[in-house]
Amino acid sequence: MTAYPPLRYQLRVAGGWVRDKLLGKECNDIDIALDNMMGSQFVDNVREGEEYAENSNIRIPTKQSFGTAKEDAYRRDLTINSLFYNINTDTIEDFTKRGISDHKSGNIVTPLPPKETLLDDPLRVLRAIRFGASFEFILDEDLKGAAASDEVKHALAAKISRERIGTEFDLMTSGNQPVKAVSQICDLTLFMTVFSLPPEFEPPIADGCERLCITYLDTAWKLIQLLGESSFSDEQKRIALYTALFLPLRNTTYRDKKAKHIPVVNWIIRESLRRKAKDAEMVLDFHRASCKLMSLIPSLASNEDVPKSFTLRVLTGFLLRELKEFWRVALLISILLLHPIDSTEDVHLQLCKRRDLFKSVENTIVVKLGLERVWEVRQLVNGKQVMKELELKGGPLVKEWLEKAMAWQLAHPSGTAQECIDWLKQTNSKME
Repeated sequence: MTAYPPLRYQLRVAGGWVRDKLLGKECNDIDIALDNMMGSQFVDNVREGEEYAENSNIRIPTKQSFGTAKEDAYRRDLTINSLFYNINTDTIEDFTKRGISDHKSGNIVTPLPPKETLLDDPLRVLRAIRFGASFEFILDEDLKGAAASDEVKHALAAKISRERIGTEFDLMTSGNQPVKAVSQICDLTLFMTVFSLPPEFEPPIADGCERLCITYLDTAWKLIQLLGESSFSDEQKRIALYTALFLPLRNTTYRDKKAKHIPVVNWIIRESLRRKAKDAEMVLDFHRASCKLMSLIPSLASNEDVPKSFTLRVLTGFLLRELKEFWRVALLISILLLHPIDSTEDVHLQLCKRRDLFKSVENTIVVKLGLERVWEVRQLVNGKQVMKELELKGGPLVKEWLEKAMAWQLAHPSGTAQECIDWLKQTNSKME
């Protein structure tokens, strides 16, 4: 903008972009603050002679009252987010007189008294936690006291939509310090406010459950780091962390409108955090599948040769066909359940043993059993063939025989369609 003729208004880049530049981080989210012009009018002026895509992600306020830059700075959530870069003067402006010093000292502080700032927008509690964890900054003691107060906790539960809370939590889990962020939620006694439970559930939540949730999350996160980030996609890591965090609650249920017992984890993900139904379904699937996989781990981790026709290939193959690309998430969770971390022993050594166990089981599944991407393997015979060869008229029996055919196929990876049909007919004749 400095290439333009002298401006009749002050242009400032606000908040996050200035913070991230000072921290040496990339930032694509640029907020422009104007002192005497509406955002829509400013954009109209800038657009003169230029073309913009119709689906541009520019956010343009159309109704807003004017205030001073200093007033704007003090209305911000944190001092590190209250800095401005003045485009006209090419300078950084610190109206709170704390923004730059808090950047340098690594402090998370509110511009106004913390309770006043938090009650103005209670979601700022979670933002403060997220920024503190992500930048490894320290939350101000007065801020922590306000965040843990009943008044702020009630405001967070009552005034903030569950979608916004869920989005903030997703940003924590996708960040570089998810365990530190969730631990801070627990330290500030916000755990049951963020991850609220249904009015009635059974059995009762045991004392220490919150800390146990964090222990599982911590172990999962450290194992992911030890295994290498390339072992899991970003989405797989996100689901793995959700699944690990709520492991201690996997056997706690509530009754829905039809009096059916539903895991409270479903409530937490869909109601408390307002995440997608698919997220809840996947986490519940991994809780169930991990128990099945846990029973197979001793055999899968054995150093003995595993014949491809062995029952183990069938059981594991069916499980992988159910889990698809996310089977490594289930393996990770199974190992957490099979070998919980003992805090009285060397934690790093225990983690290394679990990493080695993961690699051993992974090698058996992929190399020894040849089950990599087994979910993409097409059945040798289809439903019409089963009906024709076994003289069936349809119905659930066809599905049962198709499952038997797939079991035969998993046990005989080199078998042909005709061999499978012959086996089906022979098996059927023995049952008549």
